[in-house]
Amino acid sequence: MSGKATVILLLVLGASVVLGIYVLAAGQGYMKGSQTKPPEITAQEPDKPDRLPPVAPRGDPRPFAKTPQGTPWPMFRGGRALLGVAEDPLPESLELLWSTKTGGAVVASAAIVDGRVYVGSSGRTFYALNLNDGSVAWTFEAGDQIESSPLVLNGSVYFGCHDGNVYALKAFDGSKRWTFHTEDKVVAGPTWAERKDGTVVILAGSHDFSLYAIDAETGKEAWAYKSESFVNATPAVAGEEAVFAGCDAKMHVVSVVTGKNIDRFEAGAYIAASAAVEDGRAYVGHYENTFLCIDLKSGKRVWSFSEKKFPYMSSPAIAGDRVVVGGNDKLVHCFDRDSGKERWSFATKGKVESSPVVCGDRVVVGSDDGRLYVLGLADGKERWAYEIGGGIKASPAVSGGRIVIGSEDGSIYAFGSKQWEPAK
Repeated sequence: MSGKATVILLLVLGASVVLGIYVLAAGQGYMKGSQTKPPEITAQEPDKPDRLPPVAPRGDPRPFAKTPQGTPWPMFRGGRALLGVAEDPLPESLELLWSTKTGGAVVASAAIVDGRVYVGSSGRTFYALNLNDGSVAWTFEAGDQIESSPLVLNGSVYFGCHDGNVYALKAFDGSKRWTFHTEDKVVAGPTWAERKDGTVVILAGSHDFSLYAIDAETGKEAWAYKSESFVNATPAVAGEEAVFAGCDAKMHVVSVVTGKNIDRFEAGAYIAASAAVEDGRAYVGHYENTFLCIDLKSGKRVWSFSEKKFPYMSSPAIAGDRVVVGGNDKLVHCFDRDSGKERWSFATKGKVESSPVVCGDRVVVGSDDGRLYVLGLADGKERWAYEIGGGIKASPAVSGGRIVIGSEDGSIYAFGSKQWEPAK
Protein backbone atom coordinates (compact mmCIF):
# COMPACT_ATOMS: atom_id res chain seq x y z
CA MET A 1 0.00 0.00 0.00
CA SER A 2 1.34 3.45 -0.96
CA GLY A 3 2.00 6.12 1.72
CA LYS A 4 -0.79 8.30 0.33
CA ALA A 5 -3.32 5.45 0.55
CA THR A 6 -2.30 4.73 4.15
CA VAL A 7 -2.91 8.32 5.23
CA ILE A 8 -6.36 8.33 3.59
CA LEU A 9 -7.30 5.08 5.37
CA LEU A 10 -6.30 6.46 8.78
CA LEU A 11 -8.32 9.64 8.21
CA VAL A 12 -11.40 7.60 7.34
CA LEU A 13 -11.06 5.38 10.43
CA GLY A 14 -10.57 8.42 12.71
CA ALA A 15 -13.66 10.12 11.35
CA SER A 16 -15.67 6.96 11.95
CA VAL A 17 -14.63 6.83 15.60
CA VAL A 18 -15.49 10.50 16.16
CA LEU A 19 -18.88 10.03 14.47
CA GLY A 20 -19.59 6.99 16.69
CA ILE A 21 -18.84 8.95 19.86
CA TYR A 22 -21.03 11.85 18.63
CA VAL A 23 -23.96 9.55 17.97
CA LEU A 24 -23.62 7.80 21.35
CA ALA A 25 -23.48 11.12 23.18
CA ALA A 26 -26.50 12.43 21.33
CA GLY A 27 -28.43 9.28 22.11
CA GLN A 28 -27.70 9.65 25.85
CA GLY A 29 -28.35 13.43 25.91
CA TYR A 30 -24.79 14.35 26.99
CA MET A 31 -24.12 16.84 24.16
CA LYS A 32 -23.27 20.43 24.93
CA GLY A 33 -26.47 22.34 25.66
CA SER A 34 -28.33 19.25 26.77
CA GLN A 35 -30.30 19.51 30.06
CA THR A 36 -29.43 15.92 30.96
CA LYS A 37 -26.32 15.45 33.11
CA PRO A 38 -24.18 12.34 32.96
CA PRO A 39 -24.83 9.98 35.84
CA GLU A 40 -22.58 10.36 38.91
CA ILE A 41 -20.37 7.38 39.57
CA THR A 42 -20.41 6.45 43.26
CA ALA A 43 -18.54 3.71 45.10
CA GLN A 44 -20.83 0.88 46.04
CA GLU A 45 -20.45 -0.34 49.64
CA PRO A 46 -20.08 -4.12 49.65
CA ASP A 47 -22.69 -6.21 51.34
CA LYS A 48 -21.82 -6.63 55.02
CA PRO A 49 -22.31 -10.16 56.29
CA ASP A 50 -23.90 -10.58 59.71
CA ARG A 51 -20.89 -12.59 60.84
CA LEU A 52 -17.42 -11.97 59.48
CA PRO A 53 -15.54 -15.07 58.32
CA PRO A 54 -12.69 -16.29 60.52
CA VAL A 55 -9.83 -14.86 58.46
CA ALA A 56 -6.72 -13.03 59.55
CA PRO A 57 -6.19 -9.26 59.22
CA ARG A 58 -4.82 -7.96 55.92
CA GLY A 59 -1.21 -8.88 55.39
CA ASP A 60 -1.33 -12.20 57.24
CA PRO A 61 0.77 -14.63 55.20
CA ARG A 62 -1.26 -17.53 56.54
CA PRO A 63 -4.98 -16.99 57.32
CA PHE A 64 -6.49 -18.22 60.53
CA ALA A 65 -7.83 -21.73 60.12
CA LYS A 66 -11.58 -22.29 60.07
CA THR A 67 -12.57 -24.14 63.23
CA PRO A 68 -15.74 -25.25 64.97
CA GLN A 69 -17.43 -22.24 66.54
CA GLY A 70 -16.14 -21.84 70.06
CA THR A 71 -15.74 -19.25 72.78
CA PRO A 72 -12.18 -17.86 72.82
CA TRP A 73 -9.86 -18.75 75.69
CA PRO A 74 -7.74 -15.59 75.55
CA MET A 75 -5.67 -15.85 78.75
CA PHE A 76 -4.72 -17.86 81.83
CA ARG A 77 -7.87 -19.32 83.46
CA GLY A 78 -9.99 -18.10 80.54
CA GLY A 79 -10.93 -14.63 81.84
CA ARG A 80 -9.94 -11.78 84.14
CA ALA A 81 -11.67 -13.14 87.26
CA LEU A 82 -9.51 -16.28 86.84
CA LEU A 83 -12.49 -18.59 87.44
CA GLY A 84 -11.24 -21.43 85.23
CA VAL A 85 -14.65 -22.19 83.70
CA ALA A 86 -15.11 -22.98 79.99
CA GLU A 87 -18.31 -21.89 78.27
CA ASP A 88 -18.08 -24.56 75.57
CA PRO A 89 -19.09 -28.18 76.28
CA LEU A 90 -16.87 -31.16 75.59
CA PRO A 91 -17.80 -34.13 73.40
CA GLU A 92 -18.72 -37.28 75.29
CA SER A 93 -15.70 -39.16 73.96
CA LEU A 94 -12.26 -37.62 73.56
CA GLU A 95 -9.30 -38.59 71.41
CA LEU A 96 -5.90 -37.16 70.59
CA LEU A 97 -6.29 -34.86 67.59
CA TRP A 98 -2.67 -33.76 67.19
CA SER A 99 0.58 -33.04 69.02
CA THR A 100 3.30 -30.56 68.11
CA LYS A 101 6.88 -30.75 69.37
CA THR A 102 8.51 -27.57 70.67
CA GLY A 103 12.07 -26.80 71.65
CA GLY A 104 11.59 -27.16 75.41
CA ALA A 105 9.25 -28.02 78.26
CA VAL A 106 5.81 -26.39 78.07
CA VAL A 107 4.62 -25.27 81.51
CA ALA A 108 2.72 -22.19 80.30
CA SER A 109 -0.98 -22.49 79.61
CA ALA A 110 -2.14 -21.80 76.07
CA ALA A 111 -4.53 -19.18 74.73
CA ILE A 112 -6.98 -20.06 71.94
CA VAL A 113 -8.36 -17.26 69.75
CA ASP A 114 -9.64 -17.21 66.14
CA GLY A 115 -8.52 -20.72 65.28
CA ARG A 116 -5.03 -20.35 66.67
CA VAL A 117 -3.21 -21.65 69.73
CA TYR A 118 -0.64 -19.33 71.35
CA VAL A 119 1.93 -20.64 73.84
CA GLY A 120 5.60 -20.40 74.78
CA SER A 121 8.17 -22.97 75.88
CA SER A 122 11.32 -23.15 77.98
CA GLY A 123 13.25 -23.34 74.71
CA ARG A 124 12.81 -19.53 74.36
CA THR A 125 10.39 -19.88 71.45
CA PHE A 126 6.84 -18.58 71.37
CA TYR A 127 4.47 -20.45 69.02
CA ALA A 128 1.30 -19.70 67.10
CA LEU A 129 -0.26 -22.99 65.96
CA ASN A 130 -3.31 -23.71 63.86
CA LEU A 131 -5.98 -25.24 66.08
CA ASN A 132 -7.19 -27.64 63.40
CA ASP A 133 -3.98 -29.59 62.93
CA GLY A 134 -1.25 -28.15 65.17
CA SER A 135 0.79 -26.84 62.25
CA VAL A 136 3.03 -23.87 62.98
CA ALA A 137 1.70 -20.51 61.75
CA TRP A 138 4.68 -18.53 63.09
CA THR A 139 7.29 -18.48 65.83
CA PHE A 140 9.08 -15.76 67.79
CA GLU A 141 12.41 -16.09 69.57
CA ALA A 142 12.47 -14.45 73.01
CA GLY A 143 15.54 -13.79 75.13
CA ASP A 144 15.06 -16.66 77.61
CA GLN A 145 12.63 -19.39 78.61
CA ILE A 146 8.91 -18.63 78.64
CA GLU A 147 6.86 -19.74 81.64
CA SER A 148 4.23 -17.01 81.38
CA SER A 149 0.83 -17.81 79.88
CA PRO A 150 -0.12 -15.42 77.07
CA LEU A 151 -2.89 -12.84 76.82
CA VAL A 152 -4.50 -12.28 73.40
CA LEU A 153 -6.26 -8.92 73.15
CA ASN A 154 -7.29 -6.69 70.23
CA GLY A 155 -5.03 -8.34 67.68
CA SER A 156 -1.97 -8.53 69.92
CA VAL A 157 -0.33 -11.24 72.04
CA TYR A 158 1.30 -10.33 75.37
CA PHE A 159 3.53 -12.58 77.52
CA GLY A 160 6.34 -12.41 80.04
CA CYS A 161 9.77 -14.01 79.88
CA HIS A 162 12.63 -15.03 82.14
CA ASP A 163 14.72 -12.30 80.50
CA GLY A 164 12.66 -9.77 82.48
CA ASN A 165 10.68 -8.56 79.49
CA VAL A 166 6.99 -8.34 78.70
CA TYR A 167 6.58 -8.78 74.94
CA ALA A 168 3.78 -7.49 72.70
CA LEU A 169 3.50 -9.18 69.30
CA LYS A 170 1.05 -8.90 66.42
CA ALA A 171 -1.20 -11.94 66.64
CA PHE A 172 -1.38 -12.60 62.91
CA ASP A 173 2.33 -12.76 62.08
CA GLY A 174 4.32 -12.59 65.35
CA SER A 175 6.09 -9.35 64.52
CA LYS A 176 7.15 -7.39 67.59
CA ARG A 177 5.13 -4.32 68.60
CA TRP A 178 7.04 -3.41 71.75
CA THR A 179 9.06 -4.73 74.69
CA PHE A 180 8.74 -3.59 78.29
CA HIS A 181 11.67 -4.37 80.58
CA THR A 182 11.46 -5.19 84.31
CA GLU A 183 14.35 -5.91 86.67
CA ASP A 184 13.76 -9.66 87.06
CA LYS A 185 12.01 -12.58 85.39
CA VAL A 186 8.30 -12.45 84.54
CA VAL A 187 6.64 -15.84 85.07
CA ALA A 188 3.01 -14.85 85.62
CA GLY A 189 0.58 -14.52 82.74
CA PRO A 190 -0.50 -10.92 82.05
CA THR A 191 -4.07 -9.66 82.22
CA TRP A 192 -5.66 -6.33 81.29
CA ALA A 193 -7.77 -3.49 82.65
CA GLU A 194 -9.37 -0.33 81.32
CA ARG A 195 -8.75 3.00 83.04
CA LYS A 196 -11.26 5.85 83.33
CA ASP A 197 -9.86 7.63 80.27
CA GLY A 198 -10.42 4.51 78.17
CA THR A 199 -6.74 3.56 78.12
CA VAL A 200 -6.20 -0.19 78.15
CA VAL A 201 -3.30 -1.32 80.32
CA ILE A 202 -1.56 -4.67 80.52
CA LEU A 203 -1.01 -5.84 84.11
CA ALA A 204 2.08 -7.97 84.61
CA GLY A 205 3.92 -9.03 87.78
CA SER A 206 7.67 -9.48 88.03
CA HIS A 207 10.11 -11.12 90.39
CA ASP A 208 11.47 -7.61 90.97
CA PHE A 209 8.58 -7.38 93.50
CA SER A 210 6.45 -5.11 91.28
CA LEU A 211 3.11 -5.24 89.52
CA TYR A 212 3.24 -3.07 86.39
CA ALA A 213 0.53 -1.40 84.36
CA ILE A 214 1.75 -0.99 80.77
CA ASP A 215 -0.05 1.00 78.08
CA ALA A 216 -1.26 -1.67 75.65
CA GLU A 217 -0.61 0.51 72.59
CA THR A 218 2.68 2.22 73.39
CA GLY A 219 4.37 -0.18 75.82
CA LYS A 220 5.01 2.72 78.24
CA GLU A 221 4.66 2.35 82.00
CA ALA A 222 1.40 3.74 83.40
CA TRP A 223 2.24 2.88 87.00
CA ALA A 224 4.13 0.38 89.15
CA TYR A 225 3.04 -1.07 92.48
CA LYS A 226 5.77 -2.39 94.77
CA SER A 227 5.13 -5.43 96.98
CA GLU A 228 7.55 -7.01 99.44
CA SER A 229 8.54 -10.09 97.43
CA PHE A 230 8.18 -11.85 94.08
CA VAL A 231 4.94 -11.37 92.17
CA ASN A 232 4.36 -14.89 90.90
CA ALA A 233 0.62 -14.63 90.26
CA THR A 234 -1.68 -13.28 87.59
CA PRO A 235 -3.91 -10.60 89.18
CA ALA A 236 -7.67 -11.14 89.14
CA VAL A 237 -9.44 -8.02 87.89
CA ALA A 238 -12.82 -7.01 89.31
CA GLY A 239 -14.04 -3.59 88.20
CA GLU A 240 -11.33 -1.04 89.00
CA GLU A 241 -9.47 -3.38 91.36
CA ALA A 242 -6.69 -5.89 90.76
CA VAL A 243 -6.30 -8.63 93.38
CA PHE A 244 -3.21 -10.78 93.70
CA ALA A 245 -1.56 -12.92 96.35
CA GLY A 246 2.18 -12.56 96.66
CA CYS A 247 5.26 -14.35 97.80
CA ASP A 248 5.27 -11.82 100.67
CA ALA A 249 2.40 -13.84 102.23
CA LYS A 250 -0.08 -11.01 101.61
CA MET A 251 -3.21 -10.50 99.55
CA HIS A 252 -2.99 -7.17 97.70
CA VAL A 253 -5.88 -5.09 96.36
CA VAL A 254 -4.67 -2.38 93.97
CA SER A 255 -6.45 0.35 91.98
CA VAL A 256 -6.05 -0.28 88.24
CA VAL A 257 -6.54 3.46 87.69
CA THR A 258 -3.80 4.81 89.97
CA GLY A 259 -1.74 1.80 91.01
CA LYS A 260 -2.27 2.75 94.65
CA ASN A 261 -2.91 0.18 97.36
CA ILE A 262 -6.56 -0.15 98.36
CA ASP A 263 -6.10 -2.91 100.90
CA ARG A 264 -3.67 -5.56 102.04
CA PHE A 265 -4.40 -8.73 104.03
CA GLU A 266 -2.15 -11.24 105.76
CA ALA A 267 -2.46 -14.66 104.10
CA GLY A 268 -0.25 -16.54 106.54
CA ALA A 269 2.32 -17.98 104.12
CA TYR A 270 4.05 -17.60 100.75
CA ILE A 271 1.59 -17.81 97.83
CA ALA A 272 2.70 -18.90 94.35
CA ALA A 273 -0.76 -19.53 92.84
CA SER A 274 -3.24 -17.03 91.39
CA ALA A 275 -6.41 -16.24 93.30
CA ALA A 276 -9.86 -16.59 91.73
CA VAL A 277 -12.28 -13.80 92.67
CA GLU A 278 -16.06 -13.94 92.69
CA ASP A 279 -18.75 -12.08 94.67
CA GLY A 280 -16.24 -10.17 96.77
CA ARG A 281 -14.28 -13.23 97.87
CA ALA A 282 -10.83 -14.47 96.88
CA TYR A 283 -9.97 -18.18 96.79
CA VAL A 284 -6.35 -19.39 96.83
CA GLY A 285 -4.03 -21.91 98.48
CA HIS A 286 -0.64 -21.13 100.02
CA TYR A 287 2.70 -22.83 100.48
CA GLU A 288 2.00 -24.11 104.00
CA ASN A 289 -0.76 -26.56 103.08
CA THR A 290 -3.80 -24.30 103.62
CA PHE A 291 -6.47 -23.32 101.12
CA LEU A 292 -8.22 -20.00 101.91
CA CYS A 293 -11.43 -18.13 101.21
CA ILE A 294 -10.96 -14.44 102.09
CA ASP A 295 -13.62 -11.74 102.23
CA LEU A 296 -12.14 -8.78 100.34
CA LYS A 297 -14.18 -6.17 102.22
CA SER A 298 -13.21 -7.19 105.73
CA GLY A 299 -9.98 -9.02 104.98
CA LYS A 300 -11.13 -11.88 107.20
CA ARG A 301 -10.97 -15.57 106.44
CA VAL A 302 -14.40 -16.94 105.61
CA TRP A 303 -13.05 -20.48 105.80
CA SER A 304 -9.85 -22.46 105.37
CA PHE A 305 -8.95 -26.06 104.64
CA SER A 306 -5.78 -27.72 105.89
CA GLU A 307 -5.17 -31.44 106.02
CA LYS A 308 -1.79 -32.60 104.75
CA LYS A 309 1.54 -30.79 104.82
CA PHE A 310 1.80 -30.11 101.11
CA PRO A 311 1.65 -26.71 99.36
CA TYR A 312 -0.89 -25.52 96.81
CA MET A 313 0.68 -24.39 93.52
CA SER A 314 -2.52 -24.86 91.51
CA SER A 315 -5.06 -22.05 90.99
CA PRO A 316 -8.70 -22.91 91.72
CA ALA A 317 -11.74 -23.15 89.46
CA ILE A 318 -15.00 -21.67 90.79
CA ALA A 319 -18.18 -23.21 89.34
CA GLY A 320 -21.52 -22.71 91.07
CA ASP A 321 -21.21 -23.94 94.64
CA ARG A 322 -17.94 -25.79 93.97
CA VAL A 323 -14.27 -24.85 94.28
CA VAL A 324 -11.85 -27.26 92.58
CA VAL A 325 -8.07 -27.11 93.00
CA GLY A 326 -5.03 -29.35 92.70
CA GLY A 327 -2.58 -29.99 95.54
CA ASN A 328 0.99 -31.14 95.88
CA ASP A 329 -0.48 -33.94 98.00
CA LYS A 330 -1.27 -35.58 94.59
CA LEU A 331 -4.98 -34.91 95.07
CA VAL A 332 -7.59 -32.91 93.21
CA HIS A 333 -9.83 -31.33 95.89
CA CYS A 334 -13.40 -30.12 95.60
CA PHE A 335 -14.74 -27.83 98.36
CA ASP A 336 -18.14 -26.39 99.09
CA ARG A 337 -17.83 -22.76 98.09
CA ASP A 338 -19.74 -21.37 101.09
CA SER A 339 -18.55 -23.59 103.93
CA GLY A 340 -15.20 -24.95 102.76
CA LYS A 341 -16.28 -28.52 103.50
CA GLU A 342 -14.55 -31.02 101.23
CA ARG A 343 -17.05 -32.55 98.82
CA TRP A 344 -14.63 -35.03 97.28
CA SER A 345 -10.99 -35.67 96.41
CA PHE A 346 -9.40 -37.61 93.58
CA ALA A 347 -5.99 -39.26 93.86
CA THR A 348 -3.46 -39.03 91.05
CA LYS A 349 0.06 -40.48 91.11
CA GLY A 350 1.89 -37.15 91.08
CA LYS A 351 1.74 -33.57 92.31
CA VAL A 352 -1.14 -31.56 90.85
CA GLU A 353 0.27 -28.12 90.01
CA SER A 354 -1.92 -27.89 86.92
CA SER A 355 -4.95 -25.63 87.49
CA PRO A 356 -8.27 -27.39 86.76
CA VAL A 357 -10.86 -26.18 84.27
CA VAL A 358 -14.57 -26.88 84.68
CA CYS A 359 -16.45 -27.74 81.47
CA GLY A 360 -20.13 -28.25 82.26
CA ASP A 361 -20.35 -31.28 84.54
CA ARG A 362 -16.70 -32.23 84.07
CA VAL A 363 -13.31 -31.14 85.39
CA VAL A 364 -10.17 -31.23 83.22
CA VAL A 365 -6.76 -31.23 84.94
CA GLY A 366 -3.22 -32.50 84.45
CA SER A 367 -0.82 -34.15 86.89
CA ASP A 368 2.90 -34.65 87.29
CA ASP A 369 2.16 -38.35 86.78
CA GLY A 370 1.96 -37.55 83.04
CA ARG A 371 -1.79 -38.01 82.71
CA LEU A 372 -4.55 -35.66 81.65
CA TYR A 373 -7.72 -36.42 83.63
CA VAL A 374 -11.41 -35.68 83.09
CA LEU A 375 -13.41 -36.03 86.31
CA GLY A 376 -17.06 -35.69 87.20
CA LEU A 377 -17.75 -32.36 88.90
CA ALA A 378 -20.48 -33.87 91.08
CA ASP A 379 -18.57 -36.86 92.45
CA GLY A 380 -14.91 -36.57 91.41
CA LYS A 381 -14.94 -39.92 89.66
CA GLU A 382 -12.66 -40.48 86.68
CA ARG A 383 -14.50 -40.17 83.36
CA TRP A 384 -11.51 -40.33 81.04
CA ALA A 385 -7.71 -40.18 81.17
CA TYR A 386 -4.88 -40.01 78.65
CA GLU A 387 -1.26 -40.86 79.45
CA ILE A 388 0.98 -38.30 77.81
CA GLY A 389 4.11 -39.45 79.62
CA GLY A 390 5.80 -36.19 80.53
CA GLY A 391 4.67 -34.33 83.63
CA ILE A 392 1.88 -31.78 83.20
CA LYS A 393 2.28 -28.51 85.09
CA ALA A 394 0.45 -26.46 82.46
CA SER A 395 -3.25 -25.79 82.79
CA PRO A 396 -5.81 -26.72 80.14
CA ALA A 397 -7.19 -24.25 77.62
CA VAL A 398 -10.66 -25.18 76.34
CA SER A 399 -12.46 -23.80 73.29
CA GLY A 400 -14.84 -25.23 70.70
CA GLY A 401 -14.94 -28.64 72.37
CA ARG A 402 -11.15 -28.97 72.27
CA ILE A 403 -8.65 -29.23 75.10
CA VAL A 404 -5.15 -27.88 74.48
CA ILE A 405 -2.38 -28.47 77.02
CA GLY A 406 1.40 -28.57 77.12
CA SER A 407 3.73 -31.06 78.80
CA GLU A 408 7.23 -31.13 80.22
CA ASP A 409 8.04 -33.56 77.40
CA GLY A 410 8.17 -30.49 75.12
CA SER A 411 4.96 -31.10 73.17
CA ILE A 412 1.60 -29.38 72.94
CA TYR A 413 -1.43 -31.68 72.71
CA ALA A 414 -4.97 -31.17 71.46
CA PHE A 415 -7.88 -33.45 72.40
CA GLY A 416 -11.44 -33.53 71.13
CA SER A 417 -13.50 -35.47 68.62
CA LYS A 418 -12.97 -35.50 64.86
CA GLN A 419 -16.68 -36.06 64.25
CA TRP A 420 -18.11 -33.65 66.81
CA GLU A 421 -18.97 -29.97 66.56
CA PRO A 422 -20.53 -27.88 69.34
CA ALA A 423 -24.06 -26.61 68.89
CA LYS A 424 -24.20 -23.14 67.31
